[in-house]
Amino acid sequence: MTVRDYLLCALVFTASYSLSLTYITVFYHRGFTHNALVMPPAVRRFVAATGNWVTGLDVKAWACMHRVHHAESDSAGDPHSPVNVGVAGILKAQLDAYTLILVRLLREEPAVTSVVADLEFGVHWLNRHRVWYLPYLLHACIGAALWLWTGLWLLGTAYFAGITSHPIQGWIVNGFGHAVGHRNFDTPDNSRNNTIAAWLVWGEGLQNNHHAFPASARFAYRRMDADFGYVVCRALQAIGIVQIRKEKLLPQHGTTTGSTGRDR
Repeated sequence: MTVRDYLLCALVFTASYSLSLTYITVFYHRGFTHNALVMPPAVRRFVAATGNWVTGLDVKAWACMHRVHHAESDSAGDPHSPVNVGVAGILKAQLDAYTLILVRLLREEPAVTSVVADLEFGVHWLNRHRVWYLPYLLHACIGAALWLWTGLWLLGTAYFAGITSHPIQGWIVNGFGHAVGHRNFDTPDNSRNNTIAAWLVWGEGLQNNHHAFPASARFAYRRMDADFGYVVCRALQAIGIVQIRKEKLLPQHGTTTGSTGRDR
């Protein structure tokens, strides 16, 4: 392989990774879960219809799990806290919690359906018909096609690794963002601002900031905080895809831990 081939693989990985993260951090997280973004009805329908195909994850189940995480953060009821399973156990805890919540949503159990009652769509048909694996099969076929087309096995692998990267993204954020890093706010959980996680996962590593301001689309608190997800929100707002809510937000819990506080 030439240097040009490696650069092409890096570009494809970056593109597929960015598509996955745009769905997760912008639409799933800041949009549907926390209502920090206003999405026109057509955009909401489009994301609800395509999100499962892009990420392999059901929008409603993901939002439900994340809302439970905020309600029970780092307590016994948290679906993925290193307090309960350690950093190494986060990957399995995420999968187990997501699967259980998805099953309970399909059974229409009030305890979970009430958590996402404001989301006007149901569980995606891929999960209702138990063909959850089709998005992964689709992405594997696209990766194989890229390999056969170019003769570069690494190109197909780069595509597949980028588009299906959410479990690793979640592990980095949910593990290290609640175990290693600094705190700007005295929240009643173990949320931390992990700089490396923030750079890798578009601001999601700024967990302490986010848990203090859960309804804010902006996770950055200081000028040096890395929050590329918010940059994408601003870009999408500029072309009319989303609108960032303008409310003046204050910390939901506690006070600053000694840093200079400001409204966000």
